[in-house]
Amino acid sequence: MIAGRATPEGTGRFRRRFEGDVAEGHFRGVGGLWLSSIGLGTYLGEADAEADEGYEQAVLAALAAGCNVFDTAVNYRHQRSERAIGRALARAFERGLARRDEVFVSTKGGFLPFDAEQPAEPAGYLRSTYLDTGLVEREDLAAGCHSIAPRYLEDQLARSRANLGLATLDLYYLHNPETQASERGRPAAEERLARAFAWLEGKVGEGAIAAYGAATWDAFRVGPEDRSHLSLERLAELAAAAAPRPGFRAVQLPLNLGMPEALVRPTQVREAATIPALAAARALGLAAFTSASILQGRLARDLPQAVLEALPGLETDAQRALQFTRSAPGVTTALVGMSSPSHVTENLAVARVPPAPPETYRRFFGG
Repeated sequence: MIAGRATPEGTGRFRRRFEGDVAEGHFRGVGGLWLSSIGLGTYLGEADAEADEGYEQAVLAALAAGCNVFDTAVNYRHQRSERAIGRALARAFERGLARRDEVFVSTKGGFLPFDAEQPAEPAGYLRSTYLDTGLVEREDLAAGCHSIAPRYLEDQLARSRANLGLATLDLYYLHNPETQASERGRPAAEERLARAFAWLEGKVGEGAIAAYGAATWDAFRVGPEDRSHLSLERLAELAAAAAPRPGFRAVQLPLNLGMPEALVRPTQVREAATIPALAAARALGLAAFTSASILQGRLARDLPQAVLEALPGLETDAQRALQFTRSAPGVTTALVGMSSPSHVTENLAVARVPPAPPETYRRFFGG
């Protein structure tokens, strides 16, 4: 496996390489690292060789266009997305297109994945691979497909490191931990999160991961009355209980023109004030990575005229939707699916435009 991790020196070097090619504000400083405001996501696509090749070419194109953030999960496309990123990065490092210390790679564990393709009997495969072997205890399983028990995560992290070919992962997320809260209730979910955080701290100490976080869909953008809700402040407390200087450094959550809750809906309590999730993450010193930044392509066409006027200097609706997300106050990186070099060309063109000013969001939402 390839040694190293993203470093301040390496990501700073990557940033300097694109001076004059991208607008000021494309690279954001977080935890000493310089990360691109647009990151390559790998959720969508068929589990086949054609999609694998598309992602591999997209990674190479993204590195050449000023993107150094790559996001995946062990269950995306049945582990094929991790493997495609791993092959592409190995090729890039071998060719001198980038160095390991310039690139930030995140992945996720929690959902029970298939291996390369969906088996003929999915339930039987999951049972024989995870339950019958003892990797997952039935009492740890939620929704029939999710676990954050340390024994299971140990296996999943090992798979992810092997798939990616990287000795150290820059960020390892617990994937949709609200799955546990929805089924087991919030107190039980917090107990499981506390155990997982203690295990993750051990992995930081070993050098298997540089940091960890929570990648969510509902948890931070719904209110406390919802069973899926999780408190960011409480998660930070659980991490602090696990280590004096916890490695809990980031969250991932959806944000786009059609789902603005993370920016505008007050769902999180921070020091007795109720504020939106992005504001809470910023107050807690957490990096915020957005998923579904163009809503799986559904915001790539037919945007209202008011949006076109509010987000000038761009040619396509996909670019405008991405500009909305990556410019939102508190966002570190907007992740967007890029499964071909043509996607990279269109999306990374946004990097040449300065981020939208805060007044844009007052225009959208008032205040």
